[in-house]
Amino acid sequence: MFALKTGQSGKAGAPRPAFFGLSLAPEFLSSGRFVLPRWLRRPARLISRLCDGEYTPPRHVGLVATAVFLSSSVLYGAWLGGQIPAAAQAVTARFGFAVDQVRVSGNKETSEIDILEQLDLDGWTSLIGFDADAARQRIAALPWVKVASVRKIYPDELEVRIEEREPFALWQHGSQLAIIERSGNVIVPFDGGRHGLLPLVIGYGAAEGAEGFVGRIRQHPELASRVKGFIRVAERRWDLRLENGITIRLPETGEDAAIAELLKLDREDGLLSRDIAAVDLRLEDRLVIRLTSEALERRTTLLAEQAKAAKKKPGKSI
Repeated sequence: MFALKTGQSGKAGAPRPAFFGLSLAPEFLSSGRFVLPRWLRRPARLISRLCDGEYTPPRHVGLVATAVFLSSSVLYGAWLGGQIPAAAQAVTARFGFAVDQVRVSGNKETSEIDILEQLDLDGWTSLIGFDADAARQRIAALPWVKVASVRKIYPDELEVRIEEREPFALWQHGSQLAIIERSGNVIVPFDGGRHGLLPLVIGYGAAEGAEGFVGRIRQHPELASRVKGFIRVAERRWDLRLENGITIRLPETGEDAAIAELLKLDREDGLLSRDIAAVDLRLEDRLVIRLTSEALERRTTLLAEQAKAAKKKPGKSI
C-alpha cells in the first residue's frame, strides 16, 4: 500500500494542514488509514508544502491569477451572450481571411446577384467562420437550382458551383402559365422571353404526362412541326392544336395507329391543309371532319345552288 508523504512542519506544535477537511499530516497519510488517488497526490503535496511554508509562490502570481480569472469571466460572459463567433469573425477577417473573391459557375438562368445575396457577405465576412453548408442550402432553394456546392479556398476565396434544372415545356392550367421540367415539376412562372419556344401543354394532368406524349409526336416530324399545343382532355386523352387552327382529337388508346392514318390522308389528299376546324379520330371505323363556319357556309350555299340548278334543268321527253 502506498501512502502520500509530506514534508515535516518547521515548528513543533504548529497546526497541521488539511485538504478538504482531511489532515495532510505525514503521520496521518502514512498510517495506512487513507490513500489519495494518484491524480491528487501531486496537488496535495504542493498544498502541504505551501501550508508548511516550505514553498514560496513566484512574485506577481496573485496578479496573474486575478487577470486569468477576470479574462475567463469576460470570455464566459461573451460565450453566454453569443458574441464569440462575431468576435472571431472580426479578428480573423482583419488578419487577411476576409472573403475577397467569389467564383460562380454553372448558372444560366440564375443571376449571380441572386447567388451573392444567398451567400450573405458583408465585406468583412471571415472565411474561417463562414458556414459553407448553410450557404449551400440557401442557394439550393433558388427556383432554377437543382444542385449547389460551396467551397472555401483559403485565404480569401469562395467557389460556388450549381447545376440548374432543365426546362422542358410550358404548362397552361387555367389562366396560369409556368415552365416545367420533364418530370412535370414547376420551375418558375412563365413571364415571356426565349422560353416561349418550348412546347405548350394545356390542361390538368398535362404536366405529368407531357414527356411521353410529346416524345411520341416528335417521332412524326411532319406532324410535330405543325403542332402549336398539346391539350390534355379530362386527364384521359390528348388533342393536338395545329398552327393553322385545326384540332386533332386523338382516341384514348391506339394513338399511334390513328396518327399514322391521319398522316396517310394528309399525304394523299392534303387533309391538314384544307379549310377544316377539326379532325376526330376517336372512332375506330370512321373519321369525322368538322368544317370551319366559313367553309360550312360556303358549302351550304354551293349545295343550295346545285339543287336550284337541278330544278331548272328541263326533263327528258318520253
